[in-house]
Amino acid sequence: MRKPTLNEMMEYTRQQTVERLRKRLPPGTRIVLLEMDDAQAPPIGTKGTVRGVDDMANILVDWDNGGSLNLVYGVDRYSKLNAWEDENGKV
Repeated sequence: MRKPTLNEMMEYTRQQTVERLRKRLPPGTRIVLLEMDDAQAPPIGTKGTVRGVDDMANILVDWDNGGSLNLVYGVDRYSKLNAWEDENGKV
């Protein structure tokens, strides 16, 4: 039995991350942006609705300000909102 290559192990880990994110952030989940290092980033505190998670673990978001810049998992920071926080503007 051969040992898996480093690339195979990394691919397996990435697939596990994608599956975990898809369960935690199904389409329709509301989030708020905490940090994004991008010149095109929406302002911190902008809320958005998750459209999904792609195969590279990017979180696809429709931001309430009309933008659609994706979150990069492990780089950008966000918080999942509960219904009360979303309705009352609390974060």
